[in-house]
Amino acid sequence: MSPASPRKAHRRAVTATVVGNFIESFDWLGYGLFAPLFAARFFPSDNQLTSLLGAFAVLGVGVLMRPIGGVLLGRYADRHGRRPALMLAVSLMAGGSLLIALTPSYEHIGLFAPLLLLLARSAQGISHGGEWPAAAAYLMEVAPRHRKATYGSLFSLTTCAGAFAVSLLGGGLTAVLPAGAMAAWGWRVPFLIGGVLGLVLLALRSRLTETEVFQREVRSRHDRGSLRRLLVAHRRDVLVAVLFAAGTGAVGGTWPAVVPALGGRLAPPGTMFWVVVTVTAAMMALNVPIGLLADRIGPARLLVAASVLFAVTGSVSYLTMTGTFASLLFAYGSGVVYLVCATTVLPHLLTEIFPPRLRALGVGLPNALTGAVLGGIAPACAAYAAEHDASAWFITGVTAAVVLSVPARLLASRSATSPVPAARAAEVRQEDRSLATTGS
Repeated sequence: MSPASPRKAHRRAVTATVVGNFIESFDWLGYGLFAPLFAARFFPSDNQLTSLLGAFAVLGVGVLMRPIGGVLLGRYADRHGRRPALMLAVSLMAGGSLLIALTPSYEHIGLFAPLLLLLARSAQGISHGGEWPAAAAYLMEVAPRHRKATYGSLFSLTTCAGAFAVSLLGGGLTAVLPAGAMAAWGWRVPFLIGGVLGLVLLALRSRLTETEVFQREVRSRHDRGSLRRLLVAHRRDVLVAVLFAAGTGAVGGTWPAVVPALGGRLAPPGTMFWVVVTVTAAMMALNVPIGLLADRIGPARLLVAASVLFAVTGSVSYLTMTGTFASLLFAYGSGVVYLVCATTVLPHLLTEIFPPRLRALGVGLPNALTGAVLGGIAPACAAYAAEHDASAWFITGVTAAVVLSVPARLLASRSATSPVPAARAAEVRQEDRSLATTGS
């Protein structure tokens, strides 16, 4: 084997791991961008906003399925390996996209149309809940110790790349297709592409090798992937992780789907697509430098700065959003900058909180639960608030979640970089003995 082969295998493994985030972002933002076009196809109504509320409600149900995915696939990744969990996650993701692309409208199959849409988003919600923790565990276990935030920035890079690609696709389709064709079938194109990309990724992931950390430290442990042990012996770590992810869940549930959908109602056709293209192109160029900066100054410091910046710009940009390109650019960019910083360091901080035998489950449950509760209800709440002139109350809640999660981020950073105190180590050993007497 040539000296370059291990490096090539490493690059292939990293690529196959983070590309799942590209497909998830492509699908998730695509749903928000194209929802105004297909909402009436599944939820016919004389009121356009009522149809949009129906589409957002399905989006919310998909997000609410994330904790189930976080538990099921997180536990699967800890018990059977990161690789099989990654393959199962992308299978659900691809299947959901293809189902949305091929489901007939309400006009043709009646109530079965929204039910199939709901089934597809539920499968994707389970996939999204389990994809990220399995991928984060895999990537952080193969990343060099001094470059974990830089590797984490690849998650953010692929997220922006997915958003860039689907927005560019949307802008291109809007430019070449008549409005009637976009509403009739043009909106199906991104979901069809997402499904095909998922099948390609499944083939790539079938060639992955399991991480050395799992082989060495996890496979032989009888208590690997134990939900009971996680909630008893690591209950405080779970709470820290939930609080840590609160801001990301709230902003992540609003900016990728709600802002493009609301902005699309204010601006001329196609404008919002090009806003997202511009913002994501800029952030793609900054992703890796942000990761290098986080490795240099510390992840917690970077996130505190990003939280303060969002607290200042997020509410103002959301409430003053108009149909002009500059206004939409400011509104969308204020949230994306925060999300890029958060997703860059989140894999490092969360995976370091939990031991390898509980890592994917420990990351998956709190992150998916927070995303489901805060992110899942955000689209429907935002649409309802917009209809009842209560957007100020809505965005205040989102900003509060960002600000209140800052202390948890600092605590998580100390937990990730400091050795376990002797008293805590003794406490964990005692909990281990107690759990061993009752089973794991």
